[in-house]
Amino acid sequence: MARLRFNWKRGLLIMVDIALGVYLFMAFTAFNKFDDKGRRCTKVNIQITDSKTDGFIGSDEIKARLKKQGLFPLGKPIAQIRTRQIEESLMASPFVKTAECYITQDGQVNIAYSQLMPIVRVKANNGTDYYIDDKCSIMPNSHYTSDLIIATGNINQWYARNYIAYLVQTLMASDFWKNQIVQINVLSDLGIELVPRVGNHIIYIGQLPEAKTPRERQKQIADFTRHKMDRLKKFYQYGLSQAGWNRYSYINLEFDNQIICKKSKQE
Repeated sequence: MARLRFNWKRGLLIMVDIALGVYLFMAFTAFNKFDDKGRRCTKVNIQITDSKTDGFIGSDEIKARLKKQGLFPLGKPIAQIRTRQIEESLMASPFVKTAECYITQDGQVNIAYSQLMPIVRVKANNGTDYYIDDKCSIMPNSHYTSDLIIATGNINQWYARNYIAYLVQTLMASDFWKNQIVQINVLSDLGIELVPRVGNHIIYIGQLPEAKTPRERQKQIADFTRHKMDRLKKFYQYGLSQAGWNRYSYINLEFDNQIICKKSKQE
């Protein structure tokens, strides 16, 4: 039986290669690792990732929130900064959609967050005061002062989320109506009144169509609203432009075959 011979030279070369690889790995890791013991946070960068509008919560409020909780990282040793806790603190706000916090190699802490954006403020007859966001969810009252449509009248939270939100989304999709409509009022029979920015009149469009599923409801309300507002825009162009913006106090668009107008008392 032939004996197997061990090639010491080849084995030695393999061991040297392994040792060299381990050394290089350790050296590279040590070079790229933070010196957590001696390094401190030199700067904090707070960024809103969806800064189309200021939204509910600005960078000053983020800073104040983290300071109150003892989490603001400026000047702290890197080893003591808890990025996960900072993210969880921001996500606890009902106005924050996403939050990310990380440390750079030069000792800076970057905080990035996105917000849930309000589309309408609801001030109902029952005394409730809250916002609906772009995901049709309830947001609590805040000091937010942006130029939002206000919905008033006979509104509960379910109706606000499932009907008013879709009405507002359709109005906001048009640059013209986004700037023209400032208030939605819901009557006791759920009829919808709109208050324009220009003109001393109220617009009545009737009751919003009902549907069982959110998808059907959204489509039907969008189609209904666009149809009514297209008729109103034509009336603006060919009627009020001739008669005057303040001639009528009430414009009723409930019926498709006619527009019923009530003259202003000044007429």
